[in-house]
Amino acid sequence: MDNFKIKIPENFNFAYDVVDEIASSDPNKIAMVWCDDKGNEAVFTFGQMKNYSDKTANFFQSHGIRKGDPVMLILKRRYEFWFCTLALNKIGAITIPATHLLSTKDLIYRNNAADIKMIVCVPDNEVIRHIEESEIKSPTLKLKVVIGEERKGWLNFTKGIEGSSENFIRPVSDQATVNTDIMLLYFTSGTTGMPKMVNHDFVYPLGHILTAKYWQNVQDNGLHFTVADTGWANQPGVNCTVNGYQVVPL
Repeated sequence: MDNFKIKIPENFNFAYDVVDEIASSDPNKIAMVWCDDKGNEAVFTFGQMKNYSDKTANFFQSHGIRKGDPVMLILKRRYEFWFCTLALNKIGAITIPATHLLSTKDLIYRNNAADIKMIVCVPDNEVIRHIEESEIKSPTLKLKVVIGEERKGWLNFTKGIEGSSENFIRPVSDQATVNTDIMLLYFTSGTTGMPKMVNHDFVYPLGHILTAKYWQNVQDNGLHFTVADTGWANQPGVNCTVNGYQVVPL
């Protein structure tokens, strides 16, 4: 580790500089294999991940999501989580993963603490009820999006991305992301007090080079099985400083 060093590109953006780069050089390479407990399965290539994330970014942008806007994702382990996360990276908006176990009061606290502008959620009646109950006490919450359903007061994510363009143009000038912009925000569990907000900037994914190589033993063309809800993050215990940035993989 004494000679270990990660090269940090200027204005690094994981969605463009990793996913879209692989999509350009090897579009048929498998990016994600997904299944659920009902027997549904799906396989996505890097080319498809680029297209779906572009469509999602255009959908979000058409409804006013801009650089720096906080967007909460309550998507359990659905594959749409990655369409949304990559799309928010591309826009420069802030991704806030959250568990489906949040109650109304939990949502009110988080909505106001982080100035949440949009929530994207699974079509789960309990999740939807809590979000709707939190809305009246969450003045910054302007947009509610649900996967694959038509509901009054909600945008249909599935229908929305189907009608969106496949090509999202990388923002330039003041709308382009820089390394120090906030990319990801997690709330702590609040075990010993109210949950705290933990921000990660756009170089954060580079810290997971260590996680992938030394913790998960990731192999090229291999599969990594993820069992956790996308609203949770865990700490593998690998802390390091990368070119002056403190990197703490979750």
